[in-house]
Amino acid sequence: MRLLYAAALTLCFSPVLQAEVRLPNAISDHAVLQRGGPIHLWGWATPGAHLTAHFHQQTLAAEANALGKWSLYLNPESAGGPYTLTITGDGPEKTVSDLLVGDVWLASGQSNMEFPLAGFFNAVMNDSEKEIAAATNPKLRLLLITRKSSDFPLNDVGGTWTQCTPATAKEFSAVAYFFGREIAAHENVPIGLIDSTWGGTPADSWTSLDTLGSDPALLPAFASRATFAASIADSNAINAAETRENDEAKSSGKPAPKHPWHPDPTSWLPAGLYNGMIAPLTPMSLKGFLWYQGETNSAHDRAPYYGRLFSSMIGDWRAHFAQGDLPFLYVQIASFNSPEEDWGTVRDQQRRSLAVANTAMAVTLDVGQFDNVHPPDKKTVAARLALAARTLVYGDHVNYLGPTLHQATPESQRDGGAAMRVWFDHAEGLMTHSKSLNSFEIAGADHHFVPAQATIQGTTVLVHAKSVAAPMYVRFGWQGYVADNLYNADGLPASTFTSEQFLPR
Repeated sequence: MRLLYAAALTLCFSPVLQAEVRLPNAISDHAVLQRGGPIHLWGWATPGAHLTAHFHQQTLAAEANALGKWSLYLNPESAGGPYTLTITGDGPEKTVSDLLVGDVWLASGQSNMEFPLAGFFNAVMNDSEKEIAAATNPKLRLLLITRKSSDFPLNDVGGTWTQCTPATAKEFSAVAYFFGREIAAHENVPIGLIDSTWGGTPADSWTSLDTLGSDPALLPAFASRATFAASIADSNAINAAETRENDEAKSSGKPAPKHPWHPDPTSWLPAGLYNGMIAPLTPMSLKGFLWYQGETNSAHDRAPYYGRLFSSMIGDWRAHFAQGDLPFLYVQIASFNSPEEDWGTVRDQQRRSLAVANTAMAVTLDVGQFDNVHPPDKKTVAARLALAARTLVYGDHVNYLGPTLHQATPESQRDGGAAMRVWFDHAEGLMTHSKSLNSFEIAGADHHFVPAQATIQGTTVLVHAKSVAAPMYVRFGWQGYVADNLYNADGLPASTFTSEQFLPR
Protein backbone atom coordinates (compact mmCIF):
# COMPACT_ATOMS: atom_id res chain seq x y z
CA MET A 1 0.00 0.00 0.00
CA ARG A 2 2.82 2.40 0.91
CA LEU A 3 4.49 1.69 -2.42
CA LEU A 4 1.25 2.45 -4.28
CA TYR A 5 0.77 5.66 -2.30
CA ALA A 6 4.35 6.74 -3.01
CA ALA A 7 3.92 5.99 -6.70
CA ALA A 8 0.72 8.05 -6.78
CA LEU A 9 2.47 10.99 -5.14
CA THR A 10 5.32 10.70 -7.64
CA LEU A 11 2.89 10.84 -10.54
CA CYS A 12 1.00 13.77 -9.07
CA PHE A 13 4.09 15.89 -8.60
CA SER A 14 6.23 14.63 -11.47
CA PRO A 15 7.38 17.44 -13.78
CA VAL A 16 6.58 15.18 -16.72
CA LEU A 17 2.88 15.78 -16.07
CA GLN A 18 3.30 19.55 -15.77
CA ALA A 19 2.19 21.56 -18.81
CA GLU A 20 5.55 23.21 -19.13
CA VAL A 21 5.41 25.30 -22.26
CA ARG A 22 8.27 25.61 -24.71
CA LEU A 23 8.30 28.15 -27.51
CA PRO A 24 10.53 28.06 -30.60
CA ASN A 25 13.53 30.37 -30.68
CA ALA A 26 11.72 32.37 -33.36
CA ILE A 27 9.41 33.55 -30.56
CA SER A 28 11.81 34.75 -27.88
CA ASP A 29 12.30 37.95 -25.92
CA HIS A 30 12.86 40.94 -28.28
CA ALA A 31 11.15 39.26 -31.24
CA VAL A 32 9.15 41.06 -33.93
CA LEU A 33 5.75 39.61 -34.82
CA GLN A 34 4.38 40.24 -38.29
CA ARG A 35 1.74 42.96 -38.47
CA GLY A 36 -1.35 43.07 -40.66
CA GLY A 37 -2.23 39.38 -40.73
CA PRO A 38 -2.85 36.41 -38.43
CA ILE A 39 0.09 36.02 -36.02
CA HIS A 40 1.09 32.40 -35.65
CA LEU A 41 2.19 31.19 -32.22
CA TRP A 42 3.28 27.58 -31.77
CA GLY A 43 5.35 25.36 -29.53
CA TRP A 44 5.38 22.29 -27.35
CA ALA A 45 3.92 21.22 -24.01
CA THR A 46 2.82 18.09 -22.20
CA PRO A 47 0.46 16.10 -24.48
CA GLY A 48 -3.13 17.14 -23.85
CA ALA A 49 -2.21 20.28 -21.93
CA HIS A 50 -4.74 23.13 -22.01
CA LEU A 51 -3.08 26.50 -22.62
CA THR A 52 -4.16 30.12 -22.76
CA ALA A 53 -2.19 32.84 -24.54
CA HIS A 54 -2.47 36.48 -23.45
CA PHE A 55 -1.07 39.13 -25.82
CA HIS A 56 -1.90 42.84 -25.90
CA GLN A 57 -5.71 42.82 -25.69
CA GLN A 58 -6.15 39.26 -26.94
CA THR A 59 -6.73 35.99 -25.11
CA LEU A 60 -6.81 32.69 -27.00
CA ALA A 61 -6.84 29.04 -25.97
CA ALA A 62 -4.96 26.06 -27.37
CA GLU A 63 -4.54 22.38 -26.58
CA ALA A 64 -1.39 20.33 -27.10
CA ASN A 65 -1.94 17.28 -29.27
CA ALA A 66 -0.80 13.73 -28.58
CA LEU A 67 2.75 14.66 -29.59
CA GLY A 68 2.80 17.72 -27.35
CA LYS A 69 2.52 20.22 -30.21
CA TRP A 70 0.22 23.22 -29.95
CA SER A 71 -0.62 26.09 -32.28
CA LEU A 72 -2.84 29.17 -32.37
CA TYR A 73 -3.30 32.32 -34.43
CA LEU A 74 -3.70 35.77 -32.91
CA ASN A 75 -5.84 38.29 -34.71
CA PRO A 76 -3.94 40.81 -36.84
CA GLU A 77 -2.24 43.65 -34.99
CA SER A 78 -1.01 47.06 -36.11
CA ALA A 79 2.63 48.05 -35.69
CA GLY A 80 3.49 48.79 -32.08
CA GLY A 81 4.85 47.55 -28.79
CA PRO A 82 6.68 46.61 -26.75
CA TYR A 83 4.25 43.95 -25.57
CA THR A 84 4.40 40.86 -23.38
CA LEU A 85 3.17 37.39 -24.32
CA THR A 86 2.06 35.20 -21.42
CA ILE A 87 0.99 31.59 -21.76
CA THR A 88 -0.74 29.94 -18.82
CA GLY A 89 -2.09 26.45 -18.39
CA ASP A 90 -1.81 23.38 -16.24
CA GLY A 91 1.75 24.18 -15.21
CA PRO A 92 4.29 27.02 -14.87
CA GLU A 93 3.52 30.28 -16.63
CA LYS A 94 5.62 31.15 -19.70
CA THR A 95 6.38 34.82 -20.38
CA VAL A 96 8.07 36.40 -23.40
CA SER A 97 8.87 40.08 -23.08
CA ASP A 98 9.75 43.11 -25.19
CA LEU A 99 7.87 42.00 -28.28
CA LEU A 100 7.25 44.40 -31.16
CA VAL A 101 4.73 44.16 -33.96
CA GLY A 102 6.10 45.20 -37.35
CA ASP A 103 7.54 43.58 -40.48
CA VAL A 104 9.72 40.47 -40.50
CA TRP A 105 12.18 39.86 -43.34
CA LEU A 106 14.09 36.61 -43.77
CA ALA A 107 17.55 37.14 -45.34
CA SER A 108 19.39 34.13 -46.70
CA GLY A 109 22.08 33.02 -49.14
CA GLN A 110 25.83 32.61 -49.15
CA SER A 111 28.79 34.74 -48.09
CA ASN A 112 27.84 38.09 -49.63
CA MET A 113 24.59 38.00 -47.65
CA GLU A 114 26.36 36.52 -44.62
CA PHE A 115 29.05 39.26 -44.80
CA PRO A 116 28.73 41.05 -41.43
CA LEU A 117 29.25 44.70 -40.52
CA ALA A 118 32.60 43.65 -39.07
CA GLY A 119 33.60 42.08 -42.40
CA PHE A 120 35.48 38.82 -42.77
CA PHE A 121 39.05 38.15 -41.70
CA ASN A 122 40.17 38.57 -45.31
CA ALA A 123 37.59 41.11 -46.52
CA VAL A 124 36.66 44.52 -45.16
CA MET A 125 33.45 46.54 -45.40
CA ASN A 126 33.35 50.23 -46.21
CA ASP A 127 33.17 52.38 -43.05
CA SER A 128 32.88 49.26 -40.89
CA GLU A 129 33.88 50.80 -37.55
CA LYS A 130 31.71 53.88 -38.10
CA GLU A 131 28.63 51.80 -39.01
CA ILE A 132 29.08 49.44 -36.06
CA ALA A 133 29.40 52.35 -33.62
CA ALA A 134 26.13 53.81 -34.94
CA ALA A 135 24.20 50.53 -34.93
CA THR A 136 21.99 51.19 -31.91
CA ASN A 137 18.50 51.17 -33.41
CA PRO A 138 15.38 50.56 -31.29
CA LYS A 139 13.27 49.91 -34.41
CA LEU A 140 15.39 46.92 -35.47
CA ARG A 141 15.52 43.46 -33.95
CA LEU A 142 17.97 40.77 -35.09
CA LEU A 143 17.82 36.98 -35.19
CA LEU A 144 21.09 35.34 -36.21
CA ILE A 145 20.50 31.68 -37.04
CA THR A 146 23.17 29.16 -36.04
CA ARG A 147 24.59 27.20 -38.98
CA LYS A 148 23.05 23.76 -39.16
CA SER A 149 22.74 21.15 -41.91
CA SER A 150 20.36 18.23 -41.50
CA ASP A 151 19.16 15.17 -43.40
CA PHE A 152 15.59 15.91 -42.30
CA PRO A 153 13.55 19.05 -41.44
CA LEU A 154 14.18 20.25 -37.89
CA ASN A 155 11.57 21.90 -35.67
CA ASP A 156 13.73 24.66 -34.18
CA VAL A 157 16.76 26.80 -34.95
CA GLY A 158 19.72 27.87 -32.88
CA GLY A 159 19.85 31.54 -31.92
CA THR A 160 17.35 33.94 -30.33
CA TRP A 161 16.21 37.48 -31.03
CA THR A 162 18.29 40.40 -29.79
CA GLN A 163 17.94 44.15 -29.74
CA CYS A 164 20.01 45.98 -32.34
CA THR A 165 23.18 47.29 -30.71
CA PRO A 166 26.78 47.64 -31.88
CA ALA A 167 27.57 44.33 -30.15
CA THR A 168 24.78 42.38 -31.88
CA ALA A 169 24.89 44.13 -35.27
CA LYS A 170 28.64 43.64 -35.58
CA GLU A 171 28.32 39.98 -36.61
CA PHE A 172 25.00 40.37 -38.44
CA SER A 173 24.47 40.47 -42.22
CA ALA A 174 25.45 43.94 -43.43
CA VAL A 175 23.07 43.83 -46.42
CA ALA A 176 20.14 42.79 -44.22
CA TYR A 177 21.01 45.40 -41.56
CA PHE A 178 21.27 48.30 -44.03
CA PHE A 179 18.05 47.17 -45.74
CA GLY A 180 16.19 46.98 -42.44
CA ARG A 181 17.51 50.33 -41.26
CA GLU A 182 16.31 52.04 -44.44
CA ILE A 183 12.87 50.40 -44.46
CA ALA A 184 12.35 51.15 -40.76
CA ALA A 185 13.17 54.81 -41.38
CA HIS A 186 10.90 55.12 -44.44
CA GLU A 187 7.94 53.17 -43.05
CA ASN A 188 8.34 54.13 -39.38
CA VAL A 189 7.61 50.60 -38.20
CA PRO A 190 9.65 48.01 -36.28
CA ILE A 191 11.60 45.67 -38.54
CA GLY A 192 12.65 42.16 -37.58
CA LEU A 193 15.59 40.75 -39.55
CA ILE A 194 16.46 37.06 -39.68
CA ASP A 195 19.99 36.20 -40.86
CA SER A 196 19.96 32.58 -42.04
CA THR A 197 23.11 32.36 -44.16
CA TRP A 198 26.12 30.16 -44.84
CA GLY A 199 29.02 31.22 -47.05
CA GLY A 200 30.11 29.14 -50.02
CA THR A 201 26.86 27.21 -50.31
CA PRO A 202 24.82 26.27 -53.41
CA ALA A 203 21.12 26.97 -53.88
CA ASP A 204 20.59 23.19 -53.96
CA SER A 205 21.27 23.08 -50.22
CA TRP A 206 18.60 25.71 -49.53
CA THR A 207 15.84 23.89 -51.47
CA SER A 208 13.69 21.17 -49.93
CA LEU A 209 13.75 17.56 -51.06
CA ASP A 210 10.04 17.98 -51.86
CA THR A 211 11.05 20.22 -54.75
CA LEU A 212 14.44 18.74 -55.69
CA GLY A 213 12.95 15.27 -55.93
CA SER A 214 9.87 16.23 -57.94
CA ASP A 215 11.53 17.82 -60.98
CA PRO A 216 13.79 15.70 -63.25
CA ALA A 217 15.53 18.89 -64.42
CA LEU A 218 16.89 19.32 -60.89
CA LEU A 219 18.43 15.86 -60.64
CA PRO A 220 21.96 17.24 -61.15
CA ALA A 221 21.63 18.62 -57.63
CA PHE A 222 21.92 15.07 -56.34
CA ALA A 223 25.28 14.48 -58.00
CA SER A 224 26.90 15.88 -54.87
CA ARG A 225 25.35 13.10 -52.80
CA ALA A 226 27.39 10.54 -54.73
CA THR A 227 30.63 12.06 -53.48
CA PHE A 228 29.33 13.19 -50.11
CA ALA A 229 31.01 10.48 -48.03
CA ALA A 230 34.32 11.05 -49.80
CA SER A 231 34.00 14.79 -49.20
CA ILE A 232 33.50 14.18 -45.48
CA ALA A 233 36.63 12.01 -45.37
CA ASP A 234 38.65 14.57 -47.33
CA SER A 235 37.38 17.40 -45.13
CA ASN A 236 38.27 15.52 -41.95
CA ALA A 237 41.76 14.85 -43.27
CA ILE A 238 42.23 18.49 -44.26
CA ASN A 239 41.00 19.72 -40.88
CA ALA A 240 43.33 17.32 -39.08
CA ALA A 241 46.31 18.49 -41.14
CA GLU A 242 45.49 22.14 -40.51
CA THR A 243 45.15 21.49 -36.79
CA ARG A 244 48.58 19.87 -36.73
CA GLU A 245 50.09 22.83 -38.59
CA ASN A 246 48.45 25.25 -36.16
CA ASP A 247 49.71 23.30 -33.15
CA GLU A 248 53.24 23.12 -34.55
CA ALA A 249 53.29 26.87 -35.21
CA LYS A 250 51.99 27.61 -31.72
CA SER A 251 54.53 25.34 -30.01
CA SER A 252 57.39 26.99 -31.92
CA GLY A 253 56.15 30.51 -31.22
CA LYS A 254 55.29 31.26 -34.84
CA PRO A 255 52.11 32.94 -36.14
CA ALA A 256 49.27 30.63 -37.08
CA PRO A 257 49.54 29.69 -40.78
CA LYS A 258 46.90 30.81 -43.28
CA HIS A 259 44.87 27.99 -44.76
CA PRO A 260 42.92 28.07 -48.03
CA TRP A 261 39.15 28.15 -47.69
CA HIS A 262 37.31 24.91 -48.25
CA PRO A 263 33.60 24.27 -47.76
CA ASP A 264 32.12 22.23 -44.98
CA PRO A 265 30.78 19.28 -47.02
CA THR A 266 27.64 19.10 -44.87
CA SER A 267 26.70 22.57 -46.15
CA TRP A 268 26.58 21.20 -49.71
CA LEU A 269 24.14 18.42 -48.88
CA PRO A 270 21.06 18.86 -51.12
CA ALA A 271 18.25 20.25 -48.92
CA GLY A 272 20.56 20.17 -45.89
CA LEU A 273 20.40 23.88 -45.13
CA TYR A 274 16.71 24.07 -45.94
CA ASN A 275 16.15 21.33 -43.35
CA GLY A 276 18.33 22.91 -40.68
CA MET A 277 17.93 26.65 -41.21
CA ILE A 278 14.70 27.33 -43.15
CA ALA A 279 12.21 24.55 -42.35
CA PRO A 280 12.08 25.42 -38.60
CA LEU A 281 11.05 28.98 -39.55
CA THR A 282 8.23 28.03 -41.93
CA PRO A 283 5.47 28.36 -39.27
CA MET A 284 6.40 32.06 -38.94
CA SER A 285 4.39 34.92 -40.36
CA LEU A 286 6.67 36.99 -42.64
CA LYS A 287 6.68 40.13 -44.77
CA GLY A 288 9.09 38.72 -47.34
CA PHE A 289 12.46 37.26 -48.31
CA LEU A 290 15.88 38.73 -49.14
CA TRP A 291 18.30 36.53 -51.11
CA TYR A 292 21.92 36.95 -52.23
CA GLN A 293 23.50 33.82 -53.70
CA GLY A 294 24.65 32.34 -57.00
CA GLU A 295 28.43 32.43 -56.92
CA THR A 296 28.68 28.77 -55.85
CA ASN A 297 26.32 27.72 -58.66
CA SER A 298 28.48 29.39 -61.32
CA ALA A 299 30.57 26.31 -62.14
CA HIS A 300 30.02 25.17 -65.73
CA ASP A 301 28.19 22.02 -64.65
CA ARG A 302 25.84 23.92 -62.32
CA ALA A 303 25.21 27.24 -64.10
CA PRO A 304 23.01 25.88 -66.95
CA TYR A 305 20.23 24.79 -64.60
CA TYR A 306 20.49 27.63 -62.07
CA GLY A 307 17.44 29.45 -63.46
CA ARG A 308 15.25 26.36 -63.09
CA LEU A 309 16.65 25.67 -59.62
CA PHE A 310 16.30 29.24 -58.39
CA SER A 311 12.73 29.76 -59.58
CA SER A 312 11.84 26.37 -58.11
CA MET A 313 13.38 27.35 -54.78
CA ILE A 314 11.30 30.55 -54.68
CA GLY A 315 8.14 28.50 -55.20
CA ASP A 316 9.35 25.94 -52.69
CA TRP A 317 9.78 28.48 -49.90
CA ARG A 318 6.47 30.14 -50.64
CA ALA A 319 4.68 26.80 -50.55
CA HIS A 320 6.18 25.82 -47.21
CA PHE A 321 5.54 29.21 -45.57
CA ALA A 322 1.97 29.00 -46.94
CA GLN A 323 1.35 32.76 -47.04
CA GLY A 324 0.79 33.21 -50.76
CA ASP A 325 3.34 34.74 -53.11
CA LEU A 326 5.46 36.41 -50.44
CA PRO A 327 7.74 39.12 -51.90
CA PHE A 328 11.10 37.67 -52.92
CA LEU A 329 13.81 40.32 -53.39
CA TYR A 330 17.20 39.14 -54.56
CA VAL A 331 20.62 40.40 -55.59
CA GLN A 332 22.16 39.62 -58.95
CA ILE A 333 25.74 38.49 -58.28
CA ALA A 334 28.29 41.26 -58.75
CA SER A 335 31.27 41.53 -61.09
CA PHE A 336 34.29 39.35 -60.32
CA ASN A 337 37.08 38.00 -62.50
CA SER A 338 36.34 34.29 -62.51
CA PRO A 339 37.46 32.87 -65.88
CA GLU A 340 36.93 29.25 -64.85
CA GLU A 341 33.26 29.84 -64.01
CA ASP A 342 30.19 31.01 -65.88
CA TRP A 343 29.00 34.09 -64.03
CA GLY A 344 27.36 35.54 -67.13
CA THR A 345 24.96 32.61 -67.41
CA VAL A 346 24.04 32.78 -63.71
CA ARG A 347 23.42 36.54 -63.85
CA ASP A 348 21.26 36.20 -66.96
CA GLN A 349 19.25 33.40 -65.41
CA GLN A 350 18.73 35.54 -62.33
CA ARG A 351 17.40 38.24 -64.69
CA ARG A 352 15.06 35.76 -66.34
CA SER A 353 13.78 34.68 -62.92
CA LEU A 354 11.99 38.03 -62.74
CA ALA A 355 9.26 36.20 -64.68
CA VAL A 356 8.31 34.69 -61.30
CA ALA A 357 5.49 36.76 -59.79
CA ASN A 358 6.19 39.25 -56.99
CA THR A 359 9.98 39.23 -57.35
CA ALA A 360 12.52 42.02 -57.78
CA MET A 361 16.25 42.03 -58.48
CA ALA A 362 18.97 44.45 -57.37
CA VAL A 363 21.67 44.74 -60.05
CA THR A 364 25.20 45.08 -58.64
CA LEU A 365 27.46 44.78 -61.69
CA ASP A 366 29.01 48.15 -60.86
CA VAL A 367 29.58 47.26 -57.20
CA GLY A 368 31.87 44.29 -57.85
CA GLN A 369 35.65 44.32 -57.87
CA PHE A 370 38.01 42.54 -60.26
CA ASP A 371 39.86 40.52 -57.63
CA ASN A 372 37.43 40.53 -54.69
CA VAL A 373 34.49 38.15 -54.53
CA HIS A 374 33.29 40.03 -51.43
CA PRO A 375 32.94 43.67 -52.54
CA PRO A 376 33.09 46.07 -49.57
CA ASP A 377 30.12 48.25 -50.61
CA LYS A 378 27.14 46.53 -49.01
CA LYS A 379 25.20 49.75 -48.46
CA THR A 380 24.54 50.25 -52.18
CA VAL A 381 23.34 46.65 -52.47
CA ALA A 382 20.92 47.14 -49.59
CA ALA A 383 19.74 50.51 -50.90
CA ARG A 384 18.74 48.94 -54.23
CA LEU A 385 16.87 46.15 -52.44
CA ALA A 386 15.12 48.77 -50.32
CA LEU A 387 14.07 50.71 -53.45
CA ALA A 388 12.49 47.53 -54.77
CA ALA A 389 10.74 46.87 -51.46
CA ARG A 390 9.36 50.39 -51.28
CA THR A 391 7.63 49.95 -54.65
CA LEU A 392 6.82 46.22 -54.73
CA VAL A 393 5.83 45.86 -51.07
CA TYR A 394 5.12 49.28 -49.57
CA GLY A 395 3.53 51.09 -52.53
CA ASP A 396 5.86 54.11 -52.67
CA HIS A 397 6.19 53.97 -56.51
CA VAL A 398 9.85 54.87 -56.70
CA ASN A 399 11.89 53.57 -59.62
CA TYR A 400 14.07 50.61 -58.67
CA LEU A 401 14.88 49.34 -62.18
CA GLY A 402 17.91 50.11 -64.30
CA PRO A 403 17.86 49.90 -68.10
CA THR A 404 16.04 46.63 -68.86
CA LEU A 405 16.24 44.68 -72.10
CA HIS A 406 13.03 45.06 -74.10
CA GLN A 407 14.06 43.77 -77.52
CA ALA A 408 17.06 43.46 -79.86
CA THR A 409 16.50 43.90 -83.59
CA PRO A 410 18.79 43.62 -86.65
CA GLU A 411 19.41 46.85 -88.51
CA SER A 412 21.10 47.66 -91.82
CA GLN A 413 23.65 50.48 -91.89
CA ARG A 414 24.39 53.01 -94.61
CA ASP A 415 27.91 51.67 -95.10
CA GLY A 416 26.48 48.31 -96.06
CA GLY A 417 27.22 46.66 -92.70
CA ALA A 418 24.72 45.29 -90.25
CA ALA A 419 24.14 45.89 -86.56
CA MET A 420 21.82 45.06 -83.69
CA ARG A 421 19.79 47.74 -81.98
CA VAL A 422 19.04 47.06 -78.32
CA TRP A 423 15.84 48.62 -77.01
CA PHE A 424 15.55 49.21 -73.28
CA ASP A 425 12.80 49.97 -70.81
CA HIS A 426 13.55 52.32 -67.89
CA ALA A 427 16.30 53.88 -70.00
CA GLU A 428 15.57 57.61 -69.71
CA GLY A 429 18.91 59.41 -69.58
CA LEU A 430 20.80 56.32 -70.78
CA MET A 431 24.51 56.87 -70.12
CA THR A 432 27.83 55.29 -69.27
CA HIS A 433 30.58 56.58 -67.01
CA SER A 434 33.22 54.95 -69.24
CA LYS A 435 34.96 56.39 -72.30
CA SER A 436 33.70 53.48 -74.38
CA LEU A 437 31.28 50.58 -74.07
CA ASN A 438 33.30 47.38 -74.24
CA SER A 439 30.81 45.13 -72.45
CA PHE A 440 28.70 44.28 -75.51
CA GLU A 441 29.17 41.21 -77.71
CA ILE A 442 27.42 40.19 -80.88
CA ALA A 443 26.80 36.88 -82.70
CA GLY A 444 25.30 35.44 -85.85
CA ALA A 445 23.26 32.27 -86.28
CA ASP A 446 26.15 30.19 -84.91
CA HIS A 447 25.83 31.84 -81.46
CA HIS A 448 29.56 32.57 -81.53
CA PHE A 449 29.91 35.89 -79.70
CA VAL A 450 32.69 38.37 -80.41
CA PRO A 451 33.50 41.75 -78.84
CA ALA A 452 31.51 44.56 -80.43
CA GLN A 453 31.42 48.32 -80.71
CA ALA A 454 28.45 49.98 -79.05
CA THR A 455 27.00 53.48 -79.27
CA ILE A 456 24.26 54.97 -77.12
CA GLN A 457 21.47 56.51 -79.19
CA GLY A 458 18.73 57.93 -77.02
CA THR A 459 17.20 55.08 -75.04
CA THR A 460 18.77 52.45 -77.33
CA VAL A 461 22.24 51.10 -78.01
CA LEU A 462 23.52 50.28 -81.51
CA VAL A 463 25.93 47.32 -81.53
CA HIS A 464 28.04 46.01 -84.42
CA ALA A 465 31.22 44.07 -85.23
CA LYS A 466 32.91 43.91 -88.63
CA SER A 467 33.49 40.16 -88.30
CA VAL A 468 29.76 39.42 -87.97
CA ALA A 469 28.09 40.14 -91.29
CA ALA A 470 24.60 38.97 -90.30
CA PRO A 471 24.15 39.57 -86.57
CA MET A 472 21.22 37.90 -84.82
CA TYR A 473 22.04 38.07 -81.10
CA VAL A 474 23.57 40.54 -78.70
CA ARG A 475 24.59 40.22 -75.11
CA PHE A 476 25.86 42.57 -72.41
CA GLY A 477 27.97 42.14 -69.28
CA TRP A 478 28.72 38.48 -69.92
CA GLN A 479 32.29 38.55 -68.61
CA GLY A 480 32.92 37.68 -64.99
CA TYR A 481 34.10 41.23 -64.34
CA VAL A 482 32.26 44.04 -66.11
CA ALA A 483 34.14 47.34 -66.30
CA ASP A 484 31.78 49.38 -68.51
CA ASN A 485 28.26 49.77 -67.22
CA LEU A 486 25.07 51.36 -68.50
CA TYR A 487 22.95 53.59 -66.25
CA ASN A 488 19.67 55.46 -66.47
CA ALA A 489 18.95 58.92 -65.10
CA ASP A 490 18.26 57.44 -61.65
CA GLY A 491 21.81 56.07 -61.51
CA LEU A 492 20.65 52.46 -61.66
CA PRO A 493 22.72 49.99 -63.76
CA ALA A 494 21.65 47.63 -66.51
CA SER A 495 21.66 43.89 -65.93
CA THR A 496 23.67 41.24 -67.70
CA PHE A 497 21.53 39.86 -70.54
CA THR A 498 21.54 37.90 -73.78
CA SER A 499 18.88 38.37 -76.44
CA GLU A 500 18.96 34.66 -77.26
CA GLN A 501 15.57 33.08 -76.74
CA PHE A 502 17.18 29.98 -75.28
CA LEU A 503 20.47 29.92 -73.42
CA PRO A 504 23.34 28.18 -75.26
CA ARG A 505 24.12 24.71 -73.98
